[in-house]
Amino acid sequence: MQPAQPQNDTTSHLPEDFDARVVSTIPYYQAFHREVINLVRALPFKPDVWLDTGCGTGSLVHKAAEEFPDTRFLLMDPSENMLEQAKIKLSSLSREQLVFLEPSPTQGFSGITGERPDIITAIQCHHYLSREERAEAIDVCYRLLKDDGIYITFENIRPFTDRGIIIGKNYVRNFQLALERDPDDVEKNLARFDVEYFPITVGEHLELLRGSGFKVVELLWYSYMQAGFYCIK
Repeated sequence: MQPAQPQNDTTSHLPEDFDARVVSTIPYYQAFHREVINLVRALPFKPDVWLDTGCGTGSLVHKAAEEFPDTRFLLMDPSENMLEQAKIKLSSLSREQLVFLEPSPTQGFSGITGERPDIITAIQCHHYLSREERAEAIDVCYRLLKDDGIYITFENIRPFTDRGIIIGKNYVRNFQLALERDPDDVEKNLARFDVEYFPITVGEHLELLRGSGFKVVELLWYSYMQAGFYCIK
């Protein structure tokens, strides 16, 4: 069993500099949002309600709201400070299009009154959890979704072998150094693996998602130490 993490904002970035720091920390981070939107555009329906859990500063919703102006977006994050940053970023959008929920981790969320999402997204927000908490978070998303609703998640993943972990870390190290990150900060970031966050393999992700009851579980995107999945209830 992995140690439980505090149920608040456990990211290494402050809300005020999150956007700038995350794109220089995770390779292809901006592609995650693009792939989510492309997937939703490929679905046979337009979402009425979209819940983004672990929404951070609201970057995904900011992009998705332009593509889906008739969708109602619900935003949730364990960090009140992140939600405040999201409110600033999304201040130009209609109030009817946005609902900011009370700060909460996914696995601690008690539910939504009167609205069941067609889409739930969880982008880089569950890898801080223990395996038990991760399963609880997925179960919450499954219960909240409408039938035939879609759950989409991107997470850090664990390579299958020790050699793969070494190579994956070197890849991330080279990526961050090429963007002129401070070498000491780079090493501190890499040292968080299995200490502050606890990635699981692609195979373990698929097994966990199938075990939650989804009738369709698919690998959407995979590169080095991040992967995206989508599931249909």
